[in-house]
Amino acid sequence: MERLSRVTGPVGTNVHVLADPVTREAIAIDTAIPSLAWITEILDERGWTLKLIVSTHGHWDHIGDNARVAEHTGAPIAVHPLDAHRLTDPRPLWAPFEIPPSVPAVDLAEGGEIRFGSIRLEVLHTPGHTEGSVCLFDRAEGTLLSGDTLFAGSFGRVDLAGGDESAMVESLGRLARFDDPIAVLPGHGAATTIGR
Repeated sequence: MERLSRVTGPVGTNVHVLADPVTREAIAIDTAIPSLAWITEILDERGWTLKLIVSTHGHWDHIGDNARVAEHTGAPIAVHPLDAHRLTDPRPLWAPFEIPPSVPAVDLAEGGEIRFGSIRLEVLHTPGHTEGSVCLFDRAEGTLLSGDTLFAGSFGRVDLAGGDESAMVESLGRLARFDDPIAVLPGHGAATTIGR
């Protein structure tokens, strides 16, 4: 799998584009504003086709460019059903600009799979930061894209819209049971590992 990442927007969101180098099918994860130009450049330079736009949860700093990326590429938007309302009716707290609504077309549910080319990402429902927060697990490569559930040395806030301290404790406990070495790519900040 090929992965390109960039820190984007006023709160430093990690935006990822993953692709199968053989089929050239790709997905974009957490398309914060501004990421359209960067994603378009990547797709054009490498001849990749964007198959899916994935939101690990529905907070404004992870969904801001969903609508523009979807309009430009034709790729559908995926999010857990419990966070879908945050995409269709964004109510951004402290956002420095307007967040356009976007329409999710694919439900991310516990036990589901995101497939592009030969790549398989397992969907783990990890509520706590929001009701519909998810992590994506690439079992073959031992990589977890953790959104705002798990950070290097910390975890996502539970005092924002959709936060739940008890749910976060359960989600973190679930992730702690994964065997290392597993690389963790969070929604903000540096990469880490489950062991750390």
